[in-house]
Order: sequence, then C-alpha cells, then structure tokens
Amino acid sequence: MDKAQLPFLSASDLSRLIEKKEVSPVEATEAYLDRIDSLDFKFNSYITVMREQAMEAARNAEAAIVNGDHLGPMHGVPVAVKDQFWSKGVRSTGGSRFLADDVPNEDATVIANLKKAGAIVLGKTNLTEFAVTGFSHRFSIPRNPWDLQKYTGGSSSGSGAATAAFLCASSLGEDTGGSIRFPATWCGLVGLRPSWGRVSRYGVMRGVWTMDTVGPISRTVEDAAITLGAIAGQDPKDQHSWKIPVPDYRSALTGDIRGLRIGVITEQLNSDLVENETREAVVKAIAVLGELGATVEDVSLPLTITASVASSVLLAVEPAFEHREWVKERIHDYGHDVRIQQLVGSIMPAQAYYKAQKLRTMLRDQVQEALAKYDVLVLPTCGRPAQDIQDDPAITSKETASRLPYLLTRLFNLASSPAASVPCGFSADGLPIGLQIGSRPGGDELILKVAHAYEQATPWHNQRPPEA
Repeated sequence: MDKAQLPFLSASDLSRLIEKKEVSPVEATEAYLDRIDSLDFKFNSYITVMREQAMEAARNAEAAIVNGDHLGPMHGVPVAVKDQFWSKGVRSTGGSRFLADDVPNEDATVIANLKKAGAIVLGKTNLTEFAVTGFSHRFSIPRNPWDLQKYTGGSSSGSGAATAAFLCASSLGEDTGGSIRFPATWCGLVGLRPSWGRVSRYGVMRGVWTMDTVGPISRTVEDAAITLGAIAGQDPKDQHSWKIPVPDYRSALTGDIRGLRIGVITEQLNSDLVENETREAVVKAIAVLGELGATVEDVSLPLTITASVASSVLLAVEPAFEHREWVKERIHDYGHDVRIQQLVGSIMPAQAYYKAQKLRTMLRDQVQEALAKYDVLVLPTCGRPAQDIQDDPAITSKETASRLPYLLTRLFNLASSPAASVPCGFSADGLPIGLQIGSRPGGDELILKVAHAYEQATPWHNQRPPEA
C-alpha cells in the first residue's frame, strides 16, 4: 500500500494491518509526520510535534511486533494528545503563555497508558487557554478542515482539527463542559466523554475537578472504542478512578440495538437555540435508531435548560480559585475570554456557587431518574454548525456575554454521565452536524453500541473534509 495513503485508514483498519505485519508502525508514523510537516500550517492543530520520540517509539513497536509481542489494537497506531496533559520531557503548555516553556518530569497517566498499549504519540495538540473556554487561543487558532474560515470548536480544538485532517489516527481530548463533543460535532468526528472516574486524570491540568474527563476524539466509533480501552482503568495516583475491570469496548459494537429504550429530550431538541437544519438532521437520525429496532420515546427534563447556567458558574469559580495568584498578579497575561472569565469567577458570590451546586444536584437527579427508564438519552450536540472565526467580541450585552449558548453538552457533565457525539448529517453549507447520546454512569458500552449501530447504518462517517 502507498505509504501516503496510510493516514486515510481508520485507526482500527490500520491496527489490523499492523497486527498482520502488512504495514509497519514506522511507515505509518512517517506518513503522519510527513502530512503534519506539509499540511498543519493550514490547520494549526499541533503546538508541539514530537518527531524524534515518535520515530523511536515506532521502531520499538515494529521490533516488538516482528518478534511476536503484539500488545493490542493500539500497538503501533500514531495518535495525538491534547496539550493539557503532562508529557515527560516535552513542554506542556495548557494552551497558555503562562506555561509556554513548562516541561514536566513525568507523563500524565493517560499518556503513560497509551505508551503501555504501544501507541505512538505524535505530538501535543492545540487548545483554548487552560481549556476553560471554547474559543480563546493564545498560540494560533486551529482551523476546521471542513472550512478553514470556521472554528473547530473547543477546548480540544487541535485534537479535533488533527483528527479530521488525517494528521493523527486518533486523539485524546478533555471534556469539562463539552470540550470533546464540541470539536467532534463541528469537525465531523466521534467524541466520547467517558464516565467520570473511568479514566485517570492524574497529570491533567484542572478545570472543574468534579467534571473534568479525558476521552477519545476519533474518526469512527470503533476507533473511539479502542482508544478508550487503551487509556481507561484504575490508577493509584487518582483516588477517584474506578477500581473495576476495563471491558472490551469493541465487543459492544454488534450493530444490534433491538429492544433498547431511547429517550429524546424534548426541551433540548425543540429549543430556540437549535437551528432548523440541525433539528431536522437530528430528527432523521432518531428515526434511524427506531428503524434499527430501538424503542424511541419523548422525555421531558425541564431542568436541562438550566445546565449552561450552572456549568458556567462552576467553570468561572473553580479555575479562578485554582489560578488565584496569577489572577491577582498577571491578569492581563490571559487572553480576552479567559481574562473576563477569571475576573467574573473571582468576584462571584458564594451564594451563586452554592445555588449552582444545588441546581446541579437537582438536574443530576432528574437525568438519572430518566436513565432508570431509558438506556440512553439523545439530543443535538450543538444547536448550530461551526461558526466563523472572529476576533474576541466586546461584551456589551447579555447576548454577547457567552458565545456558547447553543452548546447542549453540559447536562451530562453536571450529571456525571458519559456522552458521545456522532456525525448525523451536514448543513446546506456542507458543515457537519452531530447527534449526542448520553447514558448512566458506567453506560459507556451502551453509548458506543448505539453510536456504532447508527454510524454503520448511515454514510456520514465516510465523508472527507475538502481541505484535508
């Protein structure tokens, strides 16, 4: 096979060829590095490319596989990781100039786990500053492979751009309020926020510690399943990680969802924040799930319309406290969006934080009560396709105080539930639209099962971005 074509394989297909020794990890890694060198100037997806480390890892993977020591489905597969995670001997910026030259002396557990699984880490991907906003970048702005004038979505913006542009086989993002699913939907990818506690967060720069979650951004559901399998598991360095075995997520991808119960959250689907063509695409996707044998019913969850408010309070207060010394001494070194957010979080009354936590508890109870009846809940991931890249706007009104009112991901973070976005169509302008699927804590396999069945019944995952 022509080496230049290897990046266009799914991670799973590449994995199978590597296991059969029909493709070398060295060939695959060289092919991805060549694409990064020749194309990433358009996408700004990487902050740091780890060429020497990647090639050394690829040579080691090749030698091991030749000797019959194949470690599993990620062995020899080139991946990218969000620059929110510590990487030993490699700068880890958090997307901020505060840490532009910070070099950790150990890997975050998710990176260590990728290496144990034999994956090849190509580099550290771009992100919004400290991963606490959707748009504010301090290095370069990642651009969407579906339209270079559009945002990728954040905060895992570089992981979305790199995966969609075939500059890595799969990638890792981090999701506190939607930062995996947001770039997944705008870049036409599969993004999974796993159950809170399923994946260690040791070595992950903190946003909101009760909501931060690391997970895959991939081109197919199977790719997301094998990526999650490589990073999940109990970690003594993270006392909140689950002490239960990691299942074979790929075994859940049977294509059979007959008899599953699916609830459609009416407040989210019919919200004024959802544009008509997005709603129409999601309604058609839900119909496909019914045709595949699932029982589909509407469900009313009134408190979900408050998720954005509660999440915004937590995302303002907790990072501002975490960065309190920098906020006092270096506030003007933050980018526009983050500077405003840190200032607001610093003066937020304790009553507001308390009310947000109380509202979170009520919302979580409502979501989990629904999930006692339904296997999964579905809704749009975002109310609109990718928007134009623009300068930070002046905040002159309630309407311009937030650029993310149409992002419908936050209810699952507040509910400590897993959720995924899977492509479900395109706008009239050729921009991707995403279907969001959420389940109860521990329901990651159910989400992957439903997402995979839908993916295999539809053509969307086979589309290639015009700029890639």
